[in-house]
Amino acid sequence: MTNTAAYLPIYALSRGGHPESLHHGAIAVVDGSGALLASYGDIAAAPFLRSSGKPFQALPFVEAGGVAHYGLEPRELALTCASHSGTEAQLEVLAGIMRKAGLDEVDLQCGVHPPLDADSAEALRQRGQAPDPRHHNCSGKHSGMLAFAKMQVWPLDGYLDRGHPVQQAILAAVAELCAVEPGQIALGTDGCSAPNFAIPLRNAALGFARLAGGGELAPERTAACTQIFEAMSAHPEMVGGPGRFDTRLMQVTGGRILSKGGAEGYQALAWRASASGGGAASMGVAFKIADGDARGWARPAVALEVLRQLEAISADELAQLADFGPQRSVLNARELEVGQGRPIFELGR
Repeated sequence: MTNTAAYLPIYALSRGGHPESLHHGAIAVVDGSGALLASYGDIAAAPFLRSSGKPFQALPFVEAGGVAHYGLEPRELALTCASHSGTEAQLEVLAGIMRKAGLDEVDLQCGVHPPLDADSAEALRQRGQAPDPRHHNCSGKHSGMLAFAKMQVWPLDGYLDRGHPVQQAILAAVAELCAVEPGQIALGTDGCSAPNFAIPLRNAALGFARLAGGGELAPERTAACTQIFEAMSAHPEMVGGPGRFDTRLMQVTGGRILSKGGAEGYQALAWRASASGGGAASMGVAFKIADGDARGWARPAVALEVLRQLEAISADELAQLADFGPQRSVLNARELEVGQGRPIFELGR
C-alpha cells in the first residue's frame, strides 16, 4: 500500500473558486553525481517505476551490442523504450525489429489490448480485426527483451520469469544505474507481465540523470545510455503517440528534454546542461502522484511546473504545451469554464 505520509499536496482542483479535490505527490531532482538539487515531499518513497523504467529495461540489451548486432535504427531502439499507441507507423517499426531478430507475434507474452490511439483502434474495428499482442503498448519493450535473449542464445520461453537471464540482467542494470542494492528493490508484475521495480524517487532520478550522460559510468554503459537517450529524443513519435504528453514535450523541446511517463501517476524526465543553463552536467527528475492520477491531469501539469521552476523550459515552449498545464480550465459538457486545476508546490533547494 502507498505510504501516503510520504506525499504532500501537489495539485489542486477548484470549482467556482472553492476547493474540490487534491492530489498528493513527491518529487526528486538529482544530478549525475547523485547530488540532490531540489525536492518536494519524501524522496525516499519507493513507488513502482512502471513504464517509466522502460529505458532502463533496454539498457543491458544495448550495452551488450544489440543495436549493432541486429542493425537496429534509432527509431527501432526508441520503440523498445516506448509505451506506444499502436499506430500504423509504430507497428511498421515493430515489424522491422521482429523481422531483424527473427521473432514472431506468438513470441510476445505481453498480452492484448486495443491500440491506445483512438483513430487506430477505430480503423482496426472498421476492418473487422481484433487486436493482437503487437498492439499492446509494451510490445516494443518485449521485442527488445526477446531479441536480447536470442542474441545471447538464451531460451525465449520464460523470458518474463524473474529468474530468466534477461530479467536478471535487467535487475542488475537497474540496481547499478540507480545505485540501489538488488535485494533492496521490491519487485512486482507489470500490466504486460514483465517484472517491475519499486525504488526510491531519489535513486530513480539519479538513473535518469545518468541516462542523460551524467556521472562516472563504465564506457560501455555511458555509450549505451547515450544511444537510448538520443534515440528516444530523436524519435518522440515512437515513445508515446499522437497528442500524448511524452511525445509532445519532446517534440516541442526539440528532444532536449527526455520524458517517460508510467502508469499510476509516475513520471521521469532527463536533460543535459544546455537545457538548464549550463549548471549540472545532467539532471534527472522522478515524481509520483500518490493516488495514481486516474484522469491524467496532474502528472503532465506537475511535470511542466517542475521544468518551469527549474528554468529548464521557455515561456514559448510552455505556451505550446498549454493544453497539458501547468494550469488548466475545467470545462463542463457545454464547454463552460466551471473550475481550475493547478500545481500547488514549490521545490525546495
